[in-house]
Amino acid sequence: MTSLPMILVLHGPNLDRLGRRQPELYGKESLEEINNRISDRASALDVGVTMRQSNHEGHLIDWLYEAEDDGVKAVLLNAGGFTHTSVALRDAVAAIDVPVIEVHLTNTARREDFRRRSLIAPVCKGTISGFGADSYILGLDAASRL
Repeated sequence: MTSLPMILVLHGPNLDRLGRRQPELYGKESLEEINNRISDRASALDVGVTMRQSNHEGHLIDWLYEAEDDGVKAVLLNAGGFTHTSVALRDAVAAIDVPVIEVHLTNTARREDFRRRSLIAPVCKGTISGFGADSYILGLDAASRL
């Protein structure tokens, strides 16, 4: 029996508050609802998916390194606020030999000045942003084709 290619989805800080935190910006879907959509799409694409969320930078870094060790096909990373501040997370993405797709619910280019610069984007395979929860689905579609 052949195992499915695995895709890791990492949700960064404050994403556990989706549906309650600024729904006018981030939408009304909870993280659980988004994860259910991701699972459904992964099944349709015939890929496996593991989803994790942390408000702690070190957890995200550890999970990126584990992804490489575990033979993960690709990573979808919504680093939240760490996108704009974390050199350590950027360095972890650059250090692994697994393609990482940066994902954001909002179009960060249309947000506050400090959100317009991603430290992570230059070391990612690509970025998908501005489509709400569908950004994850679009990212998963792209990851499945890598």
